[in-house]
Amino acid sequence: MANTKDRFIQLPEGFTPASDHREEAREFPYARVIIPIAKKWMDWVQNLDVRIVAPENIPATGGAMIAINHTGYWDFVYGGIPAHFNGNRLVRFMAKKEIFDVKGVGALMRAMKHIPVDRADGQASVEEAIRRLRKGQLVGIFPEATISRSFEIKEFRQGAAKIAYDAQVPLIPLTIWGSQQVWTKGFKPVWRPKNAKLVMIVGEPVEVTADAAETTERLHSAMVQQLEENRRIYEQEFGPMPKGEYWVPASLGGTAPSLEEATIKDREDQAERKRKRAEAEVEAKRRREEEKQQLAAAPAWKKPVVRLQQRLSRKKR
Repeated sequence: MANTKDRFIQLPEGFTPASDHREEAREFPYARVIIPIAKKWMDWVQNLDVRIVAPENIPATGGAMIAINHTGYWDFVYGGIPAHFNGNRLVRFMAKKEIFDVKGVGALMRAMKHIPVDRADGQASVEEAIRRLRKGQLVGIFPEATISRSFEIKEFRQGAAKIAYDAQVPLIPLTIWGSQQVWTKGFKPVWRPKNAKLVMIVGEPVEVTADAAETTERLHSAMVQQLEENRRIYEQEFGPMPKGEYWVPASLGGTAPSLEEATIKDREDQAERKRKRAEAEVEAKRRREEEKQQLAAAPAWKKPVVRLQQRLSRKKR
């Protein structure tokens, strides 16, 4: 591996990056501000030591679907870095719409042209991703949908395969190993990790066909094998992974749950979210009916006041 001008990141010896992308390399604020800040944050705050393998597999021009495994909350940042090193390209991530609702964060996500996903009805986001890909953009997706508590590759959804086929673009696997050391599900973020290491591998495109299930299986298999290579390189570069650590998979002597245990927990969480959504819908319906009755009971002269009170009440919820 060879050093880059960013001292904490190493790329393969002999790697020659593509020329800067004509539009994306100059895009404000994503390329001009956000990426430089993200790299400084990874270096100065997170103290990361990063290895990136095969960044040349990110196309220098044109659209591509980048499928990324998900072990930590910072994957949205780390997953965009390999593309930066091959032509200063930008990845537009598909992310749950709740993130876009967070004050400040939402404005930033929109400025970077990321794609909000409604988990209850994601068709609009699928269509937007296809449009972006056909336009020549890179779109990042986490086919596991949520963080893998086991830090193994869990079951995939078929969205990545379907979108890549409909847009007729390459489907590229990107595996990240180590981000769970910084911040993962069930643990507090580590703001200044002492020995956090990161290995990212950009794989060759997976064959995409009209059979989404078949393509998804190929993608899953490729990423399972690729993650094994991440771990091999990790230990080659940084030494053995410590036994008994929360961020190390059970299969490697860590205390993370097994893939089977994590799957059970995911299903329990999914059932709980579904129950809460149902309760929220019932409560929203009750409130709408209550407001309707209040408005009907109010005299004509008071109705504007009642409507205003109801609007203010909704904003406070």
